[in-house]
Amino acid sequence: MIAPVRRLAALCVLGAALAACGTHQAPRPARPAPAPPSSTPAGPPTLAPGPGGLASVFSHAPRTHGRSVALTFDADMTADQGPRAAAGERFDNPELIAALRTLEVPATVFMTGRWAEEYPDQARTIGRDPLFEVANHSYSHYAFTDDCYGLPTVPEDRMRADVERAYTAFRRAGIPDARPYFRFPGGCYDRRALRAVSGTGVTAVQWDVVGGDAFATDADAVARQVLEGVRPGSVVVLHCTRSAAPATERAVRAIVPELRRRGYRFVRVSELIGTAQGGR
Repeated sequence: MIAPVRRLAALCVLGAALAACGTHQAPRPARPAPAPPSSTPAGPPTLAPGPGGLASVFSHAPRTHGRSVALTFDADMTADQGPRAAAGERFDNPELIAALRTLEVPATVFMTGRWAEEYPDQARTIGRDPLFEVANHSYSHYAFTDDCYGLPTVPEDRMRADVERAYTAFRRAGIPDARPYFRFPGGCYDRRALRAVSGTGVTAVQWDVVGGDAFATDADAVARQVLEGVRPGSVVVLHCTRSAAPATERAVRAIVPELRRRGYRFVRVSELIGTAQGGR
């Protein structure tokens, strides 16, 4: 055993520059500097509250940012219409959604919480389809002002809760990321209503083109009205309710190819709001 010990000693002498004989580890290569953490993706664009903390109202994008147009569809169902749905009235319109998919048209669906409860499977498939985005149309579809097309009225102290209840219904239906956009039932609002919903962080979204499809049966007339009204940056309001807007699907099949022929491209509301706040 003497020779091996001497050889080991010799190796230690030769390695005197090492930190310690028998315990030295080969130097490790320097680790690369850690990559900077990726930035958190920005959420959907919204407009800052206006004077007095009132929710801002968006009706259309700037007219100078190209030929973009947003088709929006109100999926209306009022809180007290459950018995009518149980009796067979249809407040959904799956044929319209199928047509939008076939035509590859992105769109924003303003959905009531009560609609999501009645049609959770449809709400979920719309909310998870990247072609669409779901936004808030209240839970109850009751008006946020007095004298709004005969709708029942939400008391002022329940307005915020009505908006939040809709988001709860969306989550329960499986919609992963409903947008922070709110459309007043009937389009009716005042300063009191804007103040009430501002605390939820939403941007109020109206429109500048009325499709006129509510209770209409003439699809050609609806299409003409939309085509005559659209300008760059427009927001078009239509409906996703078969019983109350039976001509909408046929109108959309005429509207889409004609607007494309005119050089328009279809976008969701979030893109138009991004444009309005200095985004894309």
